[in-house]
Amino acid sequence: MDNKDGQSSRKAPVTHPEGSAAALKAGWRKSLIEKRQALADRAWRNDLLQRVMRVWLIHRPDAVIGAYWPIKGEFDPLPALFRWQEAGLEEDVQGQQRHRRIGLPVVNKVDKTLTFYTWYPGCPMEEDAYGIPKPKDTEIIEPTLIFVPCVGYGPGGFRLGYGGGFYDRTLASLSPKPFTVGLGYDFGYLPDLAPEPHDVPLDAILSDTGVMWPMK
Repeated sequence: MDNKDGQSSRKAPVTHPEGSAAALKAGWRKSLIEKRQALADRAWRNDLLQRVMRVWLIHRPDAVIGAYWPIKGEFDPLPALFRWQEAGLEEDVQGQQRHRRIGLPVVNKVDKTLTFYTWYPGCPMEEDAYGIPKPKDTEIIEPTLIFVPCVGYGPGGFRLGYGGGFYDRTLASLSPKPFTVGLGYDFGYLPDLAPEPHDVPLDAILSDTGVMWPMK
């Protein structure tokens, strides 16, 4: 419907100037998600990254870890974390008393931050407002380490996500800040990815070919 000035009342679609940072990120995001969803060697890559995770976790002191439910071809961290949890139960038997817990994020609709709820294999699940499965009626936990999904990643530990800003807002609001670890495939490295003022760098990034950040 046109308004009285003869102009359409519809809002113009959001566009990004060609070559702008937003346009670059949008292009990278689209191509990387498409490549990730079409992986022919997914099982092989996933097995490699599961191994990298398990080895990397051996010397971590954390007992409460946050992760994510994989969507859009993301790597699934939950099998490796379940193995980590089982190892903790074995330590409990030996008297070290390290009960390990895993959490999955739920979006707070008001401030768009994430709250982590206890997850375990077979726990009741329901879809959140975005259609992503989340634990149903389980305990809220506060992870000391959070595994974060990466569409892509660049120098300095900076991450390319979906553009919603959920993790950046969450990490900015937490005190003390948990240790953050990005997970992604090796082809997600973007050497030209430049951080914006609101971006929070990750403390480490793991891929199917090893530790991508920090480089040693």
